[in-house]
Amino acid sequence: MNSFKHLIDEDVDVEISGKTYFSGILIDNGLDILVLYNEQKYMYIPLLHIHNIKKRSNLEYSLEKPSAEMPFQMEQESISYRKILMNAKGQFIELCVTGNRSIHGYITNVLNDYVLFYSPVFKNVFISLQHIKWLLPYNTNLTPYTLSNADLPVVPSNIPLSRTFEEQLKKYTGQLLVFDLGDNPNKIGLVKSISNNIVELVDAEGQLIYWKLSHLKSVHLS
Repeated sequence: MNSFKHLIDEDVDVEISGKTYFSGILIDNGLDILVLYNEQKYMYIPLLHIHNIKKRSNLEYSLEKPSAEMPFQMEQESISYRKILMNAKGQFIELCVTGNRSIHGYITNVLNDYVLFYSPVFKNVFISLQHIKWLLPYNTNLTPYTLSNADLPVVPSNIPLSRTFEEQLKKYTGQLLVFDLGDNPNKIGLVKSISNNIVELVDAEGQLIYWKLSHLKSVHLS
């Protein structure tokens, strides 16, 4: 999607999924991701969630130009969603995955269609790649919640991992899982089965609920 290459270094307005809007300076774009400099932060936004982008019309004030080097430098390579995720491994970032709720921590593994993310609040979280709306690298001097490095050990998880989101979740059949950070009580329950993109879940009251897996964004153990 190089059709807006001419907007590089321009002030732009961007609309993404969930009727969310950002203004910033377009720094770079690849076939499936763009980089926006917004309020002294670099935002990496998968094009999957871009609804439209246009040159900013409100020029009553100028946006601040980048003052720091862009994280995840690709050296002469074009950027891509997967390359960014791989380069982000082990670095503190903010991910938006559910509505406008963000999760803070770091990526430990990148698989075919999901990542394993470590959060000091939710611990190990499996996040579908198609539902990451954006990621923001932390300032190098900051840690989530100002926790010490001892509380945030950047080490690979020893969880056995499958290549796909669905196959990974099948390992937790019979266990209590929390989907989408618990934003809905109907997304917390005991997994009865997972097959053909359908999750059969038993809620707290014993009611069976069937969820389409492709619409579930993240999952972690309760």
